[in-house]
Amino acid sequence: MNYYPERIVCLTEETTETIYLLGEEDRIVGISGFTVRPKRARKEKPVVSTFLDAQVDDILDLKPDLVIGFSDIQSKIAEELIAKGVSVWVNNYRSVDGIFKMIVQMGSLLGKQKEAMELIHGYQNRIDEIKAEVAQWEKKPLVYFEEWYDPLITGIQWVSGLIEIAGGVDAYSKNRNASLAKDRIIENPQEVVELNPDIILASWCGKMYKPKRMFERENWKSIRAYQNENYYEIDSSIILQPGPAALTDGLEAIYKHTKTWYEGEKS
Repeated sequence: MNYYPERIVCLTEETTETIYLLGEEDRIVGISGFTVRPKRARKEKPVVSTFLDAQVDDILDLKPDLVIGFSDIQSKIAEELIAKGVSVWVNNYRSVDGIFKMIVQMGSLLGKQKEAMELIHGYQNRIDEIKAEVAQWEKKPLVYFEEWYDPLITGIQWVSGLIEIAGGVDAYSKNRNASLAKDRIIENPQEVVELNPDIILASWCGKMYKPKRMFERENWKSIRAYQNENYYEIDSSIILQPGPAALTDGLEAIYKHTKTWYEGEKS
């Protein structure tokens, strides 16, 4: 008898990606509309939710034996499904370590503990390689990460952690433990001017980054990152989801820019 869930609905992208990486995608019967990894998921699975809203009747029609969500932000969806008799697992991790915990727990839920640990060892080995290299750097860049542009919102905890792994210094590490975006708002954009970051990274939550809009802000063209053309977009799909994409493509994207900056400083 199979004691593991066989009909899973994923309300966020990172769990869908993790289940695919574990080779258990046949268990998934519904996904989030924000899912882009892996690309084939949207072709293979029906969309039943956004991040804040879900089609509860459509989910019930799929007869799931497990629905997986992320964070207190999806608590109302979870509450409604639980009231309908559906089993729901909502992880609430927001750190790099939390992403690892999510993968381990997902492996346990699916009976794929060994495969989950193999994934983690691969990610950890690469992280250790990068940490060993940046530990030798004599200087590290000050990095400003912008998650939204109006109002200005800084990066969440796992983003801050990835910046540090990649050899950067997060300009707003003081905000990293604030789980809600409203608690990471920069009230005065001149703060960033005064901090004068070496690198600016932007990921405007699915909206295209427009440097012109950013640097039209008062005095922002005086920022070192602008003067040296060290401002870049990082695709939301690889950095704003607390899952494998952030540990791989997201980290590599940040590291590419911090390393380029460091090589420029050495020359």
